[in-house]
Amino acid sequence: MSASTSPPSEAVERAAGPPSAPAAAAPAESFAFADWRGEVVAALRPADLEAEVARLSDPSCAVDTLHWGRNYIYLAHLESAAGRLPVAVKQFRNQGQRQRLKRRLAGSKAEKSWRVGRALLDAGILTPEPVMLVESRRDDGPSFYLCRHLDGVLEARYLLRAVNAGNAAAAFPDADVDAFLVALARTLRRLHDAGFWHRDMSSGNVLIRWHGQGSHHAAAPDLYLLDLNRTRQLRRLSTSQRSRDLSRMMIHRRADQRRFLDAYWTAPADVEIAPGQVRAGAAGRVHRILYALYHHGFRFKNDFKRTLRRRLRGIVQAAKDLVLPRGHHAHIPDAPEGTATRDRVVWDHLSDQPHLHAGKAEKLLTRLRDSPAHLRSLAAAAAAAPRTLRRYRKLTAERWAEPVAMDGVGVALRPYPADPQALLAAVDDLGVRHLLLRLHPWQEEHGAELELARELAARGHELAFSLPQCRDLVRDLVRNPGRWRAAVEELAASFAPYGSTFVVGQAVNRSKWGVWQPGEYRRLAGEAVQVLRRTRGADGAPLTVLGPGVIDFEPLATLGLVNYPGMPRLDGLASLLYVDRRGAPEAEQMGYDAAGKAMLLRAAAETAKHCGPRSWITEVNWPLREGPHAPAGRSVSVDEETQADYLARYYLAVLGSGAAQRVYWWQLVARGYGLACPEEGGSLRRRPSWRALATLLRQLGGTRCEGPLPGVPEEARALRFRHEDGSLTVAAWTVGTAPVRIALPGAVVEAHDRDGSPLTADAQPHLSPSPAYFRLAG
Repeated sequence: MSASTSPPSEAVERAAGPPSAPAAAAPAESFAFADWRGEVVAALRPADLEAEVARLSDPSCAVDTLHWGRNYIYLAHLESAAGRLPVAVKQFRNQGQRQRLKRRLAGSKAEKSWRVGRALLDAGILTPEPVMLVESRRDDGPSFYLCRHLDGVLEARYLLRAVNAGNAAAAFPDADVDAFLVALARTLRRLHDAGFWHRDMSSGNVLIRWHGQGSHHAAAPDLYLLDLNRTRQLRRLSTSQRSRDLSRMMIHRRADQRRFLDAYWTAPADVEIAPGQVRAGAAGRVHRILYALYHHGFRFKNDFKRTLRRRLRGIVQAAKDLVLPRGHHAHIPDAPEGTATRDRVVWDHLSDQPHLHAGKAEKLLTRLRDSPAHLRSLAAAAAAAPRTLRRYRKLTAERWAEPVAMDGVGVALRPYPADPQALLAAVDDLGVRHLLLRLHPWQEEHGAELELARELAARGHELAFSLPQCRDLVRDLVRNPGRWRAAVEELAASFAPYGSTFVVGQAVNRSKWGVWQPGEYRRLAGEAVQVLRRTRGADGAPLTVLGPGVIDFEPLATLGLVNYPGMPRLDGLASLLYVDRRGAPEAEQMGYDAAGKAMLLRAAAETAKHCGPRSWITEVNWPLREGPHAPAGRSVSVDEETQADYLARYYLAVLGSGAAQRVYWWQLVARGYGLACPEEGGSLRRRPSWRALATLLRQLGGTRCEGPLPGVPEEARALRFRHEDGSLTVAAWTVGTAPVRIALPGAVVEAHDRDGSPLTADAQPHLSPSPAYFRLAG
């Protein structure tokens, strides 16, 4: 896709389609093996087709996310007989009885796309060239439609949005709108005359490829039709069927509608016409009336559905979640049949976390059976709440009474087997000192983790280690506690020489991580603490143990666990303080923004019966719009620039206020949320969030925060950081979208934006949501 003309895709297949006069569909051949069956273009058949099908049907091969919705579409590379070929892979889920029945009776959506796509090429109509059809042999298994990826194209929806808004000339100066409307009309006329009724002919399902250069393109564009799985092949289309297809296009201005309809109805499809040849009134009165009825009806239906969904989505979804198992992406395996609710957990390798196959009703019934333990936790939290709130108010009142050292920036990570050296280089270039390495106690082999820890320690990094749990280990605590104890003993002995802090517990308030009630975590922590207390670090001192790892802002869960009867003594509090569901770090929940939440957690640590005073945030991130790789779903996902803004603002607010001693971003390398994105061949693409964190470390390393700059408008934030040489840096940003101007208390020596690029040294700068750093004269 051309960055100059195409906004980020919300549409469907992107493919390097055929030329303006498409040839007939290339010969294809069938295949079938253990798990899959389908068809592939014979000339493109990979040498090892079975291995290629297995690879491409796993979304972890995705180079980019093209669309994330009911179906997932991603860009990948097919190792074909003709060489490496960029393809768009559209994954269809076939879950549920209705979808299985429709697939059995009429074929899958992928099969329909394949069949219609090839038929369109045979009819001389442009569409991305179908490359492969892949069908799971399971009734509820996924199906995939692969086609060539097309670069340098524009979705018609973006052009039409600009046309309807009246700014097409400014947004797309090289686009000839009149030529596009005529080309669209003639393309649809050819489609209909050939007997194809698309039935989803929206502007998002048309790609535009222009020809020529200059103020207007020299020739009519090529148009590629997408999303073909609803298309029907008929002997002849009625006027009503034709009008229903035409009415779905997002053409709102009457003059454009007349031009579009006149070009469609003027002449048979095989007669080419230029825009200037379209005569007024060519579309008959009946055609206009029928089009108007369908067009306004379609717009009303869409507006009504959007309004209804907005108002009822939460209610309907809550009702579905209550009675039905949680929906899941096609790549997530099923739980073994007959598995109890507590144990119906599988691993999602794309988001690097477990998935629980259980509905809310099942989970609620299970928790009711554990109600005595939950009531004890609630009672412990209620008893601790008054002293915690008193401490919170005192900490808030005394905030910045003394300067706060800005030395708690950390990053969490896992090994990167594709290129271990690239991972180490990224850590070095980032400049971060504090690292948290997540270990998996359920693994039998930890060689990659051990080698990574050894290398990082040798380079002078301060390491801490996280010990998450899984359901198998938690369940075995009753009948076979030795398994968990042995795993902790092995990890403690192996990794203690490289770091003295261990975090026990991971999202213990989420049943998918295996802990269903506080007593289970008490046993888990009890065994681990005994082992870790007996183990000595490199300096000969006992290891430091943190926990319990409550995720999100659930203060009652935190208070209940660190004050729970019989809980082993922890040296400090570890929390996974995600605030992504609230948007920006400054957004409030129950009256607390991110810094306020972190300060409340610090108060909980300092007043808890079974916890020391230190408070670490061992995980935070904002998920990206990268399909099932994102761990928290579409509703809270952001783009890369917003993620970078929020990262910097979170670190500045939470660490600058002294609310936490450490904050670790999870994680360094990952699709969907990481600071760096793995690419084909093992290379790493450093995201804006990587640059934002590297800049923050360079600008504020070794400083002490002296609090907010006085006189700053409510819509902005500005914090003062004092360097060892006495000079001052002000980090400032806005919490809204409107620009805000502030006055700095002195001459600006140098200024840098969020990513480290120089800014004009202005003593009265305009701020934006992206933090900027202003170094003042000493």
